[in-house]
Order: sequence, then C-alpha cells, then structure tokens
Amino acid sequence: MDDLYKDFQTEALKKLEDGAKAQLDRHGEAMKKAVRDALADFCRQDGEFAQAVAQGGTFADCMKAVAKNVGSSISDVDAYRRAVQFFFPGADIRVQMTVDLCASVDGGEPEPDGKIVKLDLLSLL
Repeated sequence: MDDLYKDFQTEALKKLEDGAKAQLDRHGEAMKKAVRDALADFCRQDGEFAQAVAQGGTFADCMKAVAKNVGSSISDVDAYRRAVQFFFPGADIRVQMTVDLCASVDGGEPEPDGKIVKLDLLSLL
C-alpha cells in the first residue's frame, strides 16, 4: 500500500474507532463492534476502500443504514455488506469459511495436505 493510502488507512481506522463510541439505537449497539471490526479489516486490505471510509459519511450514519428495516435480525454477512456499500456503493464482500476437523488435536493449524472443507457462504444465499 503506498503512502497516500497508508494515510487514508490511518484516518479511516481512527474514524471507525471514534465513531464506535457514539450511542446508537438498540440494533446499532448490538452490531457496532462486529461491523466496526469488519470495516477495519477491509480498510487494512484495500487502500481505496480505506479512502472511501476516511472521506465518507459517519460511522453512526453507516450503522443507521445497516440497521434500516432489519426487523428482528440480520445476518453478519448482510450487515457487513450494507456497511461496505454505505461507504463504497456497488462494492460487495466475499466470505469464505473453512472447517478443520482435527482442530482439537493440531492446535487449530490447517492440515498441510489440504484436508479442509471449504464452504462459500454466498452460495447458500
């Protein structure tokens, strides 16, 4: 990541951290830590996204957009997708989960011979 994006990354991460201190409605409060953490990870992954967060709306407004019309619940993936699209319309997220059937005996490290089942959560939607 070049220096320009590093500056945006630093600014975006601070903006998310500071924004998460605001008091939100009950839905926002329930989701804000997980959404903030996901957005921070995305900012670390992509400088252009970090720039969008740094220059975009507030975290409180983002959480209002995430919580809009959720009813009684929303999946984590949908919450993260809404948050990403608040700052970068047209963007999407990809989620990959793995199951390690031997995690209890190998300390959670993936099997070197590829004995991991990969599940693409988006294929379930």
